[in-house]
Amino acid sequence: MDEVFYYNDLFDIYGELLTDKQKDYFRDYYFDNLSYGEIGDKYSVSRNAVFKQLKMAIDKLEELEESLHVYKIFNQIKDKVNEISDENIKKDIMNILDNGFKN
Repeated sequence: MDEVFYYNDLFDIYGELLTDKQKDYFRDYYFDNLSYGEIGDKYSVSRNAVFKQLKMAIDKLEELEESLHVYKIFNQIKDKVNEISDENIKKDIMNILDNGFKN
């Protein structure tokens, strides 16, 4: 389950760099919990075609994170923000961070 959250976070950060097909399949699989077969039926492609596109999307997201480290840095910042004692400042910074990575 942690893997799903990780991929969803990577998608929030780097998703716009995927192809439209990869984004559609990713959303259907990870957000809507559709199976490969259901996605294939939806787009009139084979289960294997869906699997390959999702694999390519995951590989791309992981490659981008490996190169750019945005997810890692984002979480390091969030950890430091959690150490701030002023709740108003903490809330404001967390809102900025969270809104900065949403599509």
